[in-house]
Amino acid sequence: MILTFRQADDSDYELAFQAKKQAMGPHITVKWGWDEAYQRSIHNRRWHEKPWFVLMMGETSVGTLSLLRQDSILRFGEFYLLDEYRNRGLGTQVLQSVLDECDQNGEVVILEYLKWNPVGSLYKRFGFKVTHENDVHYFLRREPLKAVVSSS
Repeated sequence: MILTFRQADDSDYELAFQAKKQAMGPHITVKWGWDEAYQRSIHNRRWHEKPWFVLMMGETSVGTLSLLRQDSILRFGEFYLLDEYRNRGLGTQVLQSVLDECDQNGEVVILEYLKWNPVGSLYKRFGFKVTHENDVHYFLRREPLKAVVSSS
């Protein structure tokens, strides 16, 4: 089934938090434990900092994504699938769709992820390169692919 993106609104706030909690909770807990109040405060700040989208499979919400465009750079973030939709190729489908559009628009894509989160293998398969890191995150960048011109 094809996924679509719809602009999130205030009624999607709790869905977005639960998607983050399911997707990131185990990775956060391993390092710091899960502090619900603290995680909600971070989520609230991020919710208001950038545009969010709800990933839809038909009429069903399956996750979230934030796409923040600045100049010719797209910041890809808050990409969380609900538990029951993970490991079904949906993450690959979402990423491919976004990258195809960025390639057409000549946009660079940047993102970050926790060093111990296995999602890094997905990003590397799509040509992202680590530009720098800190104790917690890898920061990645992907240049737009050039269209191949056929000579007929």
